[in-house]
Amino acid sequence: MNWLPEGQFKYHVDFEHLQVTGRDGNDLRFPPTNPTGNVITDDELIKLDALANQHGIPLVIDNAYGVPFPGIIFSDARPLWNPNIVLCMSLSKLGLPGSRCGIIIANEKIITAISNMNGIISLAPGGMGPAMMCEMIKRNDLLRLSETVIKPFYYQRVQETIAIIRRYLPEDRCLIHKPEGAIFLWLWFKDLPISTELLYQRLKKRGVLMVPGDYFFPGLDKPWPHTHQCMRMNYVPDPEKIEAGVKISRRRS
Repeated sequence: MNWLPEGQFKYHVDFEHLQVTGRDGNDLRFPPTNPTGNVITDDELIKLDALANQHGIPLVIDNAYGVPFPGIIFSDARPLWNPNIVLCMSLSKLGLPGSRCGIIIANEKIITAISNMNGIISLAPGGMGPAMMCEMIKRNDLLRLSETVIKPFYYQRVQETIAIIRRYLPEDRCLIHKPEGAIFLWLWFKDLPISTELLYQRLKKRGVLMVPGDYFFPGLDKPWPHTHQCMRMNYVPDPEKIEAGVKISRRRS
């Protein structure tokens, strides 16, 4: 974890203590991540890829928010793929969640297995999403919309939300994970006198929904107070609603 200016911090992959055992089926990373909005660096991703190759397991990348589309990413990042990578993408964050369309880029063996599985589980996967996707590619709309419409919208929203948070919650009360992408902010209430689970219940009674962070720390060997001090906040609602919610959060935290 790195401390950054303006009351922000950033998680990094701890390669010194990262172990891959025989029980691991694959190595999974999200760029940008839910819930924190963290983006692992290109160097970190290359190291993870090398580690996965070394142990003969696929590197699964959930790329629902990243490059090249939908582009909800505010830091420099390059797409990475090779036959050992399973790159998963989606149309949901392009504004088409109803299409229920996922995209997988992988080697032929994995694609065949997933196609067979889909044929059994889904019976008849929807065709609307792929049809719309093909048309957007033909018109050269996919990357254009990602870069000129989607990314600017979310970037403006996250900057507005951070400004609102700082209006009511100073750095000594609330730290913010550096927002590098996705549609969430990750708030760290370092000196919170109650758990975020209890804070969640109190906020919910006032009509404010934020997700307590302990659900996002599975598999820890020992307790870590940090897991009960963080909350995930969606920054997409209108600024007026965000401000009303932050005001309530200030009083309850």
